[in-house]
Amino acid sequence: MYSGMLIVLLPLALGYCLPCRSQSLLHFINVSVERMVYLILFLMGISLAFVDNLSTHLGTIFILCGVFLACITLCNLAGLWLLDVRRGRLSGERGAPVISKWALLFDSAKLCLVILTGVGLGQFLDPGWFQVDTLSEWALMLLLLLIGIQLRNSGMRLRQILLNRWGLAIALTVMVTSWIGGLMGAWLMNMPLSQGLAFASGNGWYSLSGILIGDKLGPIMGSAAFLNDLARELIAIMIIPALMRRHPSCAIGYGGATSMDFTLPVLQRSGGVTIVPVAIVSGFVLSLAGPVLILSFLSFTSG
Repeated sequence: MYSGMLIVLLPLALGYCLPCRSQSLLHFINVSVERMVYLILFLMGISLAFVDNLSTHLGTIFILCGVFLACITLCNLAGLWLLDVRRGRLSGERGAPVISKWALLFDSAKLCLVILTGVGLGQFLDPGWFQVDTLSEWALMLLLLLIGIQLRNSGMRLRQILLNRWGLAIALTVMVTSWIGGLMGAWLMNMPLSQGLAFASGNGWYSLSGILIGDKLGPIMGSAAFLNDLARELIAIMIIPALMRRHPSCAIGYGGATSMDFTLPVLQRSGGVTIVPVAIVSGFVLSLAGPVLILSFLSFTSG
């Protein structure tokens, strides 16, 4: 279950151990990281096209997904906004250039277009021979290796990466506000509160939440949990460029566990390399807590 975290941490650690003194090589790495964002999003779009077994009970699935997504999103963003207010505005912390609002909107549109292009192409591909999960995994490991090299050459100490109070505060805020949103969703849908808490504990890790919840509560709830966390990841990708400048905690935290992997490239691209340690700490804590919390809350339900 935790092999995915090793896939993330090992390339990052290896990259961090590789010093690079060539400015031209560092420039090449920076450009490569930016380009690979689009590659990974394109592959994610193809993987979306391969999703099946969602044709039955679509109405119930989408209603469950919509209600929980709205409740959790509202609570998450409210809590993370308060965290940003408490921290105050950042100045010169990220090293990322100021970008106009139109440029941010255009950036988000491009990211969405890449995903939609992948979905369109995926309709013509055979999942049996096009191993999109394997390709995505290797692309992600290469990207994280390059990001690790960027971290090593950014001047940050390892202590800053592993012990980051801001990242821990974001993770705790996301966890607590997600529970509040889950309780709201369960109340609105007349579900047991324990199911709502389990539903809210996936924190964007859609493959995990869909499998665990589906195994206990059936395919309808499993599919709804999968779509909820998947939609969370897609929304995070769209809003990160727009939120990063004024509300960085919202930008980092809303992606939940995915801030450690799939939304990490978008965060790095929007906020600079110094955002990476914060995102990794937040995503790592939420990834560790996710399966434990989901299984714990499911143990209280009669299913």
